[in-house]
Amino acid sequence: MNYSFISGEAARASGELLVIPLFEGELGDKAPAPLATADKALSGKLAQAATQEGFKGKAEQSFVMHTLGGLESERLVLLGLGSRARYSPEVLRQAAGRAAKTAQRLKVRTLVFAVPETTELPSALSAVVEGLELGAYRFERYKSSAKEEKNAPKLTTVRLALPPGVDKTKEHEQAMAHGQRVGEATNWARDLVNEPPNVIHPDSLGRAAQDMAREGGLKATVVGRKEIERLKMGMFLGVAQGSAHEPKLIHVEYTPKNAKQAKLPPVALVGKAITFDSGGLSLKPTDSMVEMKVDMAGSAAVLGAMRVIAALKPPFPVHAFIGACENMPSGTSYRPSDVLTSRAGKTVEITNTDAEGRLVLGDVLTWACEHKPAVVIDLATLTGACVIALGNYIVGAFGDNDEAVNDVLAAARSAGEEMWRLPVTELQKDALRSEVADMKNSGERWGGAINAALFLKEFVGETPWVHLDIAGPAVSPKERGYFNKGGTGVGVRTLVEFVRRRATQLEAQGASTETPAPKPSRGGRAKGQA
Repeated sequence: MNYSFISGEAARASGELLVIPLFEGELGDKAPAPLATADKALSGKLAQAATQEGFKGKAEQSFVMHTLGGLESERLVLLGLGSRARYSPEVLRQAAGRAAKTAQRLKVRTLVFAVPETTELPSALSAVVEGLELGAYRFERYKSSAKEEKNAPKLTTVRLALPPGVDKTKEHEQAMAHGQRVGEATNWARDLVNEPPNVIHPDSLGRAAQDMAREGGLKATVVGRKEIERLKMGMFLGVAQGSAHEPKLIHVEYTPKNAKQAKLPPVALVGKAITFDSGGLSLKPTDSMVEMKVDMAGSAAVLGAMRVIAALKPPFPVHAFIGACENMPSGTSYRPSDVLTSRAGKTVEITNTDAEGRLVLGDVLTWACEHKPAVVIDLATLTGACVIALGNYIVGAFGDNDEAVNDVLAAARSAGEEMWRLPVTELQKDALRSEVADMKNSGERWGGAINAALFLKEFVGETPWVHLDIAGPAVSPKERGYFNKGGTGVGVRTLVEFVRRRATQLEAQGASTETPAPKPSRGGRAKGQA
């Protein structure tokens, strides 16, 4: 979509649809300028009609009205934001997503959005643009009806109206551009997740990473089985050996051009990429298997974030590490009771071939930590136990380095992605004890998400590490706000915000041109709320 700012009042701007977000209680005497001007032009009919329809500005409320020539815009939509006391940019992001869906339903090409007065206008602008991009997303390329509607009107032009008395600045333009980059990257990640597994497999995921890197000026390296064997990634190879598709090891690098910055410890991002998970010989039931194309959502988020990081140009390196393979049953599949040797040298007894993601991640995390990162963050659709604990919309966050975990949680809050910290407690470690190897890959049912995090912890050493279990939020079960049913691209916004905040902090400290930032001290046992 094309975005621009307009001067003057939003209610007097031309467009097919005028969007006015309202907080609760603003429909009457406290009406903001865009609403007051529009209502006056419509002879008081707007407020009267909205009130009669029960619109009060509550969260998720909306009211659509044809202006019948009373305004330059053909139609007008009021969007409820809820209580101003509970405002956050995510409230505006969700509302903008609903505006985009309304525009699609009305087959609108041009939209005018009246940005409300908030305490931090740049973050509000980014949220509006992100919400519009995310809300306009559709994955319908395999539907015949979508091909027939290819030439139907689509939202292509958005004009943003700043609050009265506010002049456009360079910061506003940068916020708008950033919001568009993040929204587009998240939608790109959604495409990867939503594609069927006969389209997205290890080889095609590797090509997607290379294409993205080429466009963004990043370095991408994709290698196959021989190199993975050379790296002695026995767990990764064990999971991959049942599939006809060769595994791929993907490494995408952003390196600053400044020589001193290039020597700073990198941020390492690791994404799970099981492009289809049948469960292997521990075969999943049909109902559980049907959505297992999404088991690579962690890698999609990491690659989506790298698209934006290439444009952000932080003053430190950022590396993405991905081990891509399928988990399939066949005569060559790994088996329960097999013992696999990891790159770290630890041996693992296989008790469940459907606990495969942690095996691949263990080898890739080991490899990532060999690059001596300042922090490593992994994203994985890892456990059903995390979905049982937190539901479909909240990410489980794990790690015993308080500073690293808190930095990720702060980035998530700013980005509008909900996360909740769960413990990584040694009390659960007995669940992974093996009689024949150093550990087993799956323990008892109870505390399953913690058990998986404890397994991963064995492969990061002393590196500050945060594990994000995105098994629930990776896919939305229904349409809501800017979500459609299907892949969400969860994690892209948090990773981008984490890198952006870290860059701002290092630049403020002068660390980007001096000595490498020291590693944060390791914290204690995880506790408390995200």
